[in-house]
Amino acid sequence: MAIDWFLLQPLALRAGFGGLLLLLVLGSLAAIILPRVQPGKWQDLAPRMTSWWLICGIVGAALLAGWQAFTLLFAYISFVALREFLTLAPTRREDRLVVLLVYLSVLISYWAIWINNYDYFLVIVPIYVFVGTAITMAFMGRTDGFLATVGIMHWGVIVCVYNLGHIAFLMRTPLAEVPQAGPAGLVFFLIFVTQFNDVAQYVWGKLLGRHKISPTVSPNKTWEGAIGGFLTTAAVFVALAPFFTPLSFYPSLFIGLTLPVLGFFGDITMSAIKRDLGVKDTSQLLPGHGGALDRLDSLMFTAPWYFHMLAIFALERF
Repeated sequence: MAIDWFLLQPLALRAGFGGLLLLLVLGSLAAIILPRVQPGKWQDLAPRMTSWWLICGIVGAALLAGWQAFTLLFAYISFVALREFLTLAPTRREDRLVVLLVYLSVLISYWAIWINNYDYFLVIVPIYVFVGTAITMAFMGRTDGFLATVGIMHWGVIVCVYNLGHIAFLMRTPLAEVPQAGPAGLVFFLIFVTQFNDVAQYVWGKLLGRHKISPTVSPNKTWEGAIGGFLTTAAVFVALAPFFTPLSFYPSLFIGLTLPVLGFFGDITMSAIKRDLGVKDTSQLLPGHGGALDRLDSLMFTAPWYFHMLAIFALERF
């Protein structure tokens, strides 16, 4: 049954999963070979690949299962990411009512996705959760640290719930608008390109990295790794966009050049936050990667950009 269901998927999506499987196999072989060829340089590759197999398996299964399963999965992912953020952020026991409101934003935001109401989704988190958080703090009489607490809470909700929610909402795109690979193809392409950009920067940095971009924020990031990753990702995006999206050449070129830059700054931004909080990883959830926030940082910045560029250049639904 599972094989029959897979064969019913669009050809581009099936090919995408096949290519992803090939990359996972090659990465696993590299995790065995490279540490022996260059001892001490690739030791983190094996646990990274183990986590990649798990991530791809879960997300891939949800994509194939349909928008309901995918929405539930990403609601849970948003919850986990938000929990990591609030665990690390300097919140106080006295703010627990505000924290509860922030957690409720996951249910409210993904409810808007579930009922396919784009107008609700657009305003609930950035406007009404923000207003509600400030009102709750003021009603409680919490004037000490008021601005810092409201800012921290809202920042966490925006990146963990609102930004990631754009990925789930792409699954509600009408099939008629994306005949190339369906809504699942749009989402697959976004996640693949964003994670490919991270991997490409990692590989180019390992091979050629010499000049640090921001040693105080992310000492492992180099200009060689970033530029190599940007160009490789842009080339992959432009080459594959006709098979996964309704984008024409020039919009796909524009998005291909800008998307990896957004992903890079998502990574850098989360690194700055971790530096501020004095932690290396947001948790130990994913061996070789750290926590959910460590793995999602780039996607938190690329998802809304990709979504709105598609809405501007190709999709009538949004």
